Amino acid sequence: MTAGTTPARTGAARGGRFKTAALLAGGWLALLWLLEFYDQSNGNVLDTYGISPRDVSELRDLIPAAFLHFGYDHLAANSVPLFVLAFLTALSGAGRLIAVSAVVIIVSGAGVWLLAPPHSVTAGASGVVFGLFGYLLVRGFVDRRVVDVVLGLIVAAVYGSILWGALPNQSGVSWQAHLFGLLGGVLAAFAFRTPRAVK
Repeated sequence: MTAGTTPARTGAARGGRFKTAALLAGGWLALLWLLEFYDQSNGNVLDTYGISPRDVSELRDLIPAAFLHFGYDHLAANSVPLFVLAFLTALSGAGRLIAVSAVVIIVSGAGVWLLAPPHSVTAGASGVVFGLFGYLLVRGFVDRRVVDVVLGLIVAAVYGSILWGALPNQSGVSWQAHLFGLLGGVLAAFAFRTPRAVK
């Protein structure tokens, strides 16, 4: 403990970080539900912002597609893992959550745009879920931080089964978004690794 730092002050800072992370993750989730409510109330008007592959004009939809879903069931399936993984990522700060999510969304969307079946339309936050999972899984090893390694192992134990979704083994599921989201998360872990102090 450094001079002038009290346990109460340290605890307050930790509590503030947890509160901020929860607000960020909860706010993100609330936005997704509001968008889906609007979409469902207006004849699925937002579905046009999903990604259609290999159409240059669709590149503009790489980002909005990650915030849209095809029905409440689709969104509900993503909600809990998205909140948990976004919360854990946001414990490192709002900027870190935004930066990692931006990389994941772009990489995941690009994978869909390149490899999705012809005439398909892809949307949803599952690519982000896979990306945040990948980021948390490898971040500790990249940064060589024991606490983050342990957190990554816990995340793997709880959500590791989702990795099956990154394989082309289920009809109607965008394994492209999942696989490239996962790769985007790993890329983000290296891109935003914490510099090690020079001794």
